[in-house]
Amino acid sequence: MQTRRSIISYLSVDGQKIEGQSRLIGRSKYMKISTAVLPPALLLDRFLQDWLLEDIGRGDRTTQALISPGTRQAVWIAKEAGVIAGLPIAARVFYLLNSSTVFTPLVEEGEAVEKGQTIAEIQGAYDALLTGERVALNLAMRLSGIATMTREYVKQIEDLTTQLVDTRKTTPGLRLLEKYATQVGGATNHRMGLDDAVMIKDNHIVAAGGIGNAIAQVRAQIPYPLKIEVETENLDMVKETLEHGADIIMLDNMSIEMMRQVVRIIRQHSIEIEIEASGNVTLQTLRAIAETGVDFISSSAPITRSTWLDLSMRIKV
Repeated sequence: MQTRRSIISYLSVDGQKIEGQSRLIGRSKYMKISTAVLPPALLLDRFLQDWLLEDIGRGDRTTQALISPGTRQAVWIAKEAGVIAGLPIAARVFYLLNSSTVFTPLVEEGEAVEKGQTIAEIQGAYDALLTGERVALNLAMRLSGIATMTREYVKQIEDLTTQLVDTRKTTPGLRLLEKYATQVGGATNHRMGLDDAVMIKDNHIVAAGGIGNAIAQVRAQIPYPLKIEVETENLDMVKETLEHGADIIMLDNMSIEMMRQVVRIIRQHSIEIEIEASGNVTLQTLRAIAETGVDFISSSAPITRSTWLDLSMRIKV
């Protein structure tokens, strides 16, 4: 039996976590119900209003010409199997068009659904349903596609301690939502922006005149407790990073055998340093990389290579 619950009410609380429904049967262990956090409504609404205005322009000419005042019910249907993400955002779209809209999800964020399954019911002003349909569906389809591919990656290493993390390779304007979707799929967010943590990459090292100089200059200027991560490409760079101290060492585009060797060296030096692997991460290579003993594997694939999950809205007659 499915528990139905409107999500409009708790979306209005800034920064509140996505609450799980009471239905526990069939809940996936990959679901991030307690940790996948949407942006505060104050911030989210700014994006949604801009996207609605982009679509509506000077008015929904078709709806304005054909639809009389009144309320209707609609359902959302999954046209293919996948992992659902973005229903709270879709609900907010309709709410902004008409605050009396009631959006009732029939599945949890992060739940796997089958083709043809009804995932939500909506009741509200007829014009609001039709005018908001495209923006709401576009966002849910995009985020569900990301969550679906993320889940595929996470399953490859589910029995290991290594965590999958995303990257800053996101669509401009959609980073907060795309990274939300990777969380829903079971991954962990890497830094949200340049101000979240220090990552010293190859061009930074060149500009500073070496890893040691780069670490020293950065450490003298950053606030506590910001962490420093250094991107390394070979054993010499790893040894130099260990000599000068970093909180996280990234192993970039290293072979599996080199990663094993480097992980042993880093662990012998300190068990506190976190190790991240990056580069050439695919579904086929993911598990072998994780088995080298790294703590994190970063991949842009769930965001940059995922396809939209096909969803549709049907008005009840």
